[in-house]
Amino acid sequence: MNISTSAPTPERILHRLDWKVIRKLDGYLQGDYRSLFYGSGVDFADLREYQPEDDIRYIDWNVSARMNTPYVRKYVEDREVIAWFLLDLSPSVDFGRVDNQKRTVLIDFVATLARLLTRHGNRVGAMMYGSRVQHTVPARGGRNQVLRLINDLLKQPYLSKTPATDLAPLFNSGLNAIKKRSLIFVISDFISAPGWEKSLNLLSQRHEVVAIRLWDPREMDLPDIGPIVMEDAETGEQLYVDTHDKKFRQRFREAADQREATLAQTFKRAGVDVLPLSTEEDLIRAIIRFAAIRRQRKR
Repeated sequence: MNISTSAPTPERILHRLDWKVIRKLDGYLQGDYRSLFYGSGVDFADLREYQPEDDIRYIDWNVSARMNTPYVRKYVEDREVIAWFLLDLSPSVDFGRVDNQKRTVLIDFVATLARLLTRHGNRVGAMMYGSRVQHTVPARGGRNQVLRLINDLLKQPYLSKTPATDLAPLFNSGLNAIKKRSLIFVISDFISAPGWEKSLNLLSQRHEVVAIRLWDPREMDLPDIGPIVMEDAETGEQLYVDTHDKKFRQRFREAADQREATLAQTFKRAGVDVLPLSTEEDLIRAIIRFAAIRRQRKR
């Protein structure tokens, strides 16, 4: 049987990532995965006066008001990390090249991070969201847990067109179900109806949240290919446009830039680290870049 033409299986996907991604990451990061997994500790230890390089998320506002000067909470790192993947599998995630949609990037990223985490004795779980939270995988450790995550992701259906996605229920489900302070990866293109920002803020106050922002270059720049029919990935609404029109392509780009700027401000206000992950970016380079950002933030 020709493996390259057969349907992907959890074992094949994990084997490919072990050889092509994880082994290379071991070399590049030289075992320093703390920058990926330990952005902050999980147990409260002490209070001290705020310093300019401190993360404002850890300011204790009650103590600061009493002392009339900012104080931050100090944490100690637990030996075990509990990580959760909050996964957006709404219709817009099925956009991209036929051989590399945003959903494909999502599966590879989850499998890679889950493998790295469980190899170091940590536990991982997932919540999978379409029009609602349709499936939850309890947090467990070990290689079999990674295979289960991949298998369950492969089984999640490609949804037909729906009303606009609302990410708030996904974040609220995380708030209600995840009790112990955890490392949470929210993986989404964040194409959603407004109103999820408050839920993300609440989630980041209780847990350490990392946003993995999936995107495809065609969502930022329209190619000059003449008249086309554009379809909303969420609702199925269609619009006839002429991409020869330079002004239309410019307005499209400006709207995309504004959307990115708004998202960046939302993540900044929530104190959330962000990894933009393109369908055309090498996963190894993206993770190394993200590790560098995390390492810099801890200094």
